[in-house]
Amino acid sequence: MSDIQMTKLANCAGCGAKVGAGMLAQLLEGLPVRRDERLLVGYDRSDDASVYLIDEHTALVQTVDFFPPIADDPFTFGQIAACNALSDVYAMGGEPRLALNIMTVSREMDRETIHAVLRGGYEKAYEAGVIITGGHTIEDSEPKYGLAVTGFADPKRILKNCTARPGDVLILTKPLGVGILCTAAKGDLVPEALMKRLHAQMMTLNRAPRDCMLRFETHSCTDVTGFSLMGHAYEMASGSGCTIHLRAGDVPYHREAWELADMGFVPAGAYRNRDYVEPDLCWAREIPLPLQDILFDPQTSGGLLIAVAEKDGESLLRALKEETGGASVVGYVTEKGPKALIVE
Repeated sequence: MSDIQMTKLANCAGCGAKVGAGMLAQLLEGLPVRRDERLLVGYDRSDDASVYLIDEHTALVQTVDFFPPIADDPFTFGQIAACNALSDVYAMGGEPRLALNIMTVSREMDRETIHAVLRGGYEKAYEAGVIITGGHTIEDSEPKYGLAVTGFADPKRILKNCTARPGDVLILTKPLGVGILCTAAKGDLVPEALMKRLHAQMMTLNRAPRDCMLRFETHSCTDVTGFSLMGHAYEMASGSGCTIHLRAGDVPYHREAWELADMGFVPAGAYRNRDYVEPDLCWAREIPLPLQDILFDPQTSGGLLIAVAEKDGESLLRALKEETGGASVVGYVTEKGPKALIVE
């Protein structure tokens, strides 16, 4: 294996490279949308994946996700990118089954490096029970990798990001701070032990949380990635016609991210996320700026944000802690107020 540091080959890392949600909405505005009664979820819904009805028992779930390196080790990068792509299907309540590689390679990458990225993706897909059946690779100035994923779901159990209900409890399954820490890591300011912990988190499939939430009265779900907790919560609130209240003190995050955010190691995507959300945001109390930055921090292969009926909130939280190792109640949903998002 060569000594190539993958993150040095790209300007952005992971989901921090995503086009901002506000800009994306402008780019998609006015595009023709073909209507089909079997298309249950399309791109006009800003959801995690598209859903197409096959029959009364089966719906097809499709998504695509790829990004520049988030880790220096190519095998680790491949695993994280695959895990991140698979997460969209889990967020919809589906089971991924097939995938296609999407890859760009730069001239600095040798054969062994390219093979390691692909092997990482294949091994993570194998862990998820997914078959990679092919793909497409082109040359580019920066390396990128991801998957186009096809899965299946029960049409009656599809979970959208726009169906939260007043009274729901909000649960987050992974801590925040990944974007800030990976930004600081480019300056060699993050200890190796912490990076290994971050990589392990990003390589953890959201399959177990999906299994847990389907056992309860879950109304809505999305995975927290490049648009940050605030951006994805805002999309859930506005799509559902409700107001989401986030309790900042209850949001889990990597404690090391606070000091690094205070030092200015905040990815550009965090500022795009802030610009997108702030017009419909109310700060109910004074929140320290480093914590604000963490709330707006773009995540890569982040956790699920789950809106579950209040009666099942404690039971789901307990199941998630027992079966996944961690989860936190981070807020609740009320009837629509003057603002879509309130941070308390």
